[in-house]
Amino acid sequence: MRGHLPDESPGFVGRRTELERISAALAEHRLVTVTGVGGVGKTRLALRAAHRAADHYPDGAWWTDLTPLDGDRLLVALVADSVDLSDHTPGMATTGLCRRLADDRLLLVLDSCEHLAAPCARLVTELLAAAPGLTVLATSRLPLGVEGERVVDLDPLPPTGRDALDLLRRAAGEEFPAAGPAGEICVRLEGIPLALELAAAQIRLQGAEAVRDQLGTRFDAPPGARFDLLVHPERVWPGRHQTLRAAIGWSHELSAPLERLLWARLSVFRGPFDLASATAVCIGGPLDRANLPDALAGLVRASVVGPEDAGGRHRMLDTIRAYGATWLERTGETGAVADRHAAHFRGLARRAESAWHGAGQPRWYRTVDAHHTDLRTALDRLLRTDPDAALDLVGSVAFAWSCRGRLREARDGLEQALLLSDARGRVRARALWALGVTLVLQGESGPAQEISERCAREARYAEHTEGTEHAEPTGDGAGDGPGIGGPHRPGDRPGSGGPHRPGDLTLDAAALAGLLALTTGRPMAAYVVVGHVLDAVRGGPADSAARLRCHLVRVFALTGLGRLAEARERALALRARCEELDEHWTRTALEYQLALTGLLEGDPATAAGHARAMLEGTRRLGASLGVALGLDVLATALAAAGDGERAADVSGTGEAYWRSTGQPRRGLPGLRALREKYTDTVRATIGEPAYEEIFVRALTGPPQDGLDRALRGPRRP
Repeated sequence: MRGHLPDESPGFVGRRTELERISAALAEHRLVTVTGVGGVGKTRLALRAAHRAADHYPDGAWWTDLTPLDGDRLLVALVADSVDLSDHTPGMATTGLCRRLADDRLLLVLDSCEHLAAPCARLVTELLAAAPGLTVLATSRLPLGVEGERVVDLDPLPPTGRDALDLLRRAAGEEFPAAGPAGEICVRLEGIPLALELAAAQIRLQGAEAVRDQLGTRFDAPPGARFDLLVHPERVWPGRHQTLRAAIGWSHELSAPLERLLWARLSVFRGPFDLASATAVCIGGPLDRANLPDALAGLVRASVVGPEDAGGRHRMLDTIRAYGATWLERTGETGAVADRHAAHFRGLARRAESAWHGAGQPRWYRTVDAHHTDLRTALDRLLRTDPDAALDLVGSVAFAWSCRGRLREARDGLEQALLLSDARGRVRARALWALGVTLVLQGESGPAQEISERCAREARYAEHTEGTEHAEPTGDGAGDGPGIGGPHRPGDRPGSGGPHRPGDLTLDAAALAGLLALTTGRPMAAYVVVGHVLDAVRGGPADSAARLRCHLVRVFALTGLGRLAEARERALALRARCEELDEHWTRTALEYQLALTGLLEGDPATAAGHARAMLEGTRRLGASLGVALGLDVLATALAAAGDGERAADVSGTGEAYWRSTGQPRRGLPGLRALREKYTDTVRATIGEPAYEEIFVRALTGPPQDGLDRALRGPRRP
C-alpha cells in the first residue's frame, strides 16, 4: 500500500462511535476536520481513522505533522515532503504540490492545524480545487472555515463510562475497580485523555488514593486561582481548557524543582531531542550535567516527556511544550535558552559538514535529517539575531538538505542568509557554492551561472585573505577579481602580484562550474574548468571532499567527451579510494558514471550491475533524485539487453520517482539519447500495449515495491 502513516499508539481505547462518524464523513466529504480541546485525543483518533480508511485510497494515506512549524513559510514544503514530493522545481511550491496530487486519489492528513488555521485553509482550498481525487482529514482546535468542510467535534471520554477507566488502567498498568478512587479521578478530570495519562503517571508513583485526594484539593480551588498560564480567550471550550490547564499545572507542581526547570527549557525544542542535545541546551544554574539525566528521567516517569524511541530521542506533546514555554517566559530565560539552542545546532551543523568526507558520512547524514526541525528552528532564530551565524549554519547543512531532496528549504535559507549577512570569506564562499548546487539541481542554469561566478570570486578572496571568515562587510566580493577560467593564472593574486595556491574553496567553485557545464551539455568546458584548478593543487584526489568532487566532475566530462576507457579507469580508481574512506555520496555518483560508460561501450549487463549498486547507495541515503536517475540508467540497460518487460517495469517505477521530485525526467544528455533509442526498440519488440500496461502498473503501484524489484539481479562488477 502506498502512503505513509505513523504507527498507532498501543494505548488507544474506545471511540467506536467517533470512528464511525469520521468514516462516514470521509465517504461523503472531501474535507473533514476533527476539532476539540487540546489533549482530547484528536491526533490518535485521526490516525486510527486514517489507518482504517487507507485501503479506500489507491494512492495511499499520507500524514503531515504541523506542530514543528512556528509560521506558514515552510507549510507547503512540509506537506510536499510528507507526500514524498522532493520539490526540485524552481516555481511556486504550491503549484508543484498541486501538480503532484492532481491525478491521485489519496487521503492527506494534516495534524495540528490550529496555529496555522488561515494558511492551512488557503492551502487546502487550492489543493482540493487542483486535485479532484484528494480527500483531506485535518485536526484542529478550531474549524478551518473552508467551504464544504465537515466538522466532527470530539468530546472527552465519558467520565463515568468504561473507556475513561480503561484508559486510566492501561496508562497506569494497574487494574482498578469501577467504584473507588480511579473512578473519581476520571470524573475529576472530565475524561480528558491527556489529563488521565498525566494522572496515571502519578498513580504509578503514589497510588490511586493519594492522587484522588490531591486532585480533590487542587481542583476545588476557585477557577483561575492557580492555573492561568494557558488561558486562550479565543477558544470555544473554556471549561475543558480549565480542566486540562489544571491537570498540567498539577503535574507541574508535583515535579521536583529541577524537573520544572528542565521542562521549561526543553520547550525550546520543536522536534525530537536526545540527551546530548538536551544537556547542551538546558544546563545552567542548578541544572548541570550530573543531575540533568535524573531530571529528564523524572519527566519521563511523569509522562511529561515521552520515553526514548529507537533512535534515543524524546518528544513532548505540543500542549505540554506550550505550558513549559509559558513558564520559561516567566523566568525571563526565553531568549537565552533559544540562543543556546541555536548555538548548539549551529555546532552540530558544523560537525556534520566536517565529518562529511569519510566513514562518518552516513551517520551524520542521518543526524542532520533527524534534527531537521530544530536545525530549521535554529536557522530562523539566527536569521533574526545573528545573520552571520545563520549563514554559517545553513552553509554547513544545505548540501545535505539538497541530497535529501530538501532543495526548496536549502535555497530559501541560503538566499535569506546571504541577503542578511555581511560576512565575507570562507563562510560566504561555502554558502554560495551550496546555493549554486541547489540551483543546478533545480534546473535553473541562468541563476546558477551567476552564483557560480560569485562563488569563484569569493573563494579567491577568502584564500587570499587568511582567517577572514567574517571580514570586511562589503557584499559578496563582486569586484575582487575574475572567476574561474578568467585571464589570471592560478598562481596570480589580484592586486598583489603574489602567488595564489587554490584551496578547497576554489576547488568547490570549480566543481560547481563544471557541474553546471555538464548539465547544459558542455563537457569540454567542464573538463577544462576542473582541470585548470586540479593542475594547480597538490595531493591525492580523495584528500578532501572538494578534491573528490572535482575529480568526479572530470570523470563525467571524460565520458561526455567520448574518452570512455580513460573515464572508466579513473572512475574505478576513484571508487576504490571512496571504498577505503567508506565515502558514500561520491561512490553512488561514480556507479552512475560507470553504468553510463557501460552503455556507451555496448555492455548493458555491466551497466545494469553498476546501476543497481547506485540504487542501493542512493536508497541508503534517502536521495530520491538519485534513485530516479539510477532507475533511468537501469531501465536503459535492460532495454539495451532486450529485456523489454523488465525495462518497462523499471521505467514505470522511475517515472513514479521522477514525479516525486516535482520535475520532468532528465539526466545527462548522453543518457537521454540512449534511453530513447533502446526504449523505442523494446516497445516495438514486445508491443506498445504490453509495454504500456507494465509501465502504468509500475507507475501506479507502491514505488518502494518497484525499487525492490529493480534491485533483484546481479550486482555491480
